[in-house]
Amino acid sequence: MRVSPEFERQMRGYGMTTAHILYHMPDFHSVLQTYVWQDYDIAPDFPALKKFLDFWETNLDGPLHSVRYAHKSLIGPNEWRAIDGEFRLH
Repeated sequence: MRVSPEFERQMRGYGMTTAHILYHMPDFHSVLQTYVWQDYDIAPDFPALKKFLDFWETNLDGPLHSVRYAHKSLIGPNEWRAIDGEFRLH
C-alpha cells in the first residue's frame, strides 16, 4: 500500500498554510488586488511561504502591500493511533 506524499509531509510536522496577499497593481499603484496562496509548510519558520514571497518580490511586477496567514497542523501526535484490530459487520 502506497502512502500519499501529502500524508507523509503531515506526519513530518507540516501543516496547511493559507496566505492572503494584498498587492498593488503594476499599472495602477493605488489599486489593490488580492491573491490567496495555500501549501503545506512548517510553523513557525514557514520556509515555503518565505520562498514564495521572495519569488514574488524578485520576479513579479506588483509590489506587496500586506500578507496575512493562517496555519493549521492537520495531523498531530495525539490524533493518530495505530489500530490493533478490526470489526466487520456483514
